[in-house]
Amino acid sequence: MRSILVANAKGGCGKTTIATTLAGAFAQVGLRVALADVDRQHSSLGWLERRPTQMPRIEGIDWSKKIDGVRKKTQRLIIDAPAALTSDDFKLLLKQADIVIVPILPSAFDQHAASSFLTQVEALKPIRNGKKPIAVVANRTRVHSRASRTLADFLRSLDHEPVISLPDTVLYTDAAETGLSIFDRRDSRAKLAQEMWLPLIDYAERAAA
Repeated sequence: MRSILVANAKGGCGKTTIATTLAGAFAQVGLRVALADVDRQHSSLGWLERRPTQMPRIEGIDWSKKIDGVRKKTQRLIIDAPAALTSDDFKLLLKQADIVIVPILPSAFDQHAASSFLTQVEALKPIRNGKKPIAVVANRTRVHSRASRTLADFLRSLDHEPVISLPDTVLYTDAAETGLSIFDRRDSRAKLAQEMWLPLIDYAERAAA
């Protein structure tokens, strides 16, 4: 089993969107996927409840009260972490993960929170020793905007070039409302969006192998 932890101490940065999109991508290629929701708001589990039955199955796991195991046949585990993670909670989740994905928005508030979060995370032994890599995702960016350029410079200063940059689009909102990911859609706009995710999926697969 390969497992991916999607985390950031800042709320509203797109953790659930990242987690559900990855779960949808892996399910679409026939893998047995589990999506563990650690947030008491149960956003990921709510997405699964709306998911059409004809779509590839994704198992939902409630870890909001207790971090538990997963089925032995699970091939990909996606962990959707809550905001305001304590250091101890993050360490517990890190034990379950092969790679950490950190989405960051192009705003001063998010950059400040991300800087503190990444500093704390990088001090942990599994990450410091390179056993569990971090992949940063620049989320909800706008091409040629000042905020996006500032975010790129900020991440470069932290030595964290984003693996991918995702544009600000309603595609994800529209998909989430019906329990879908962009990988469940076949229209041209969705296919273009899917291509943007391929470097992250490839990075996660190689890092977790």
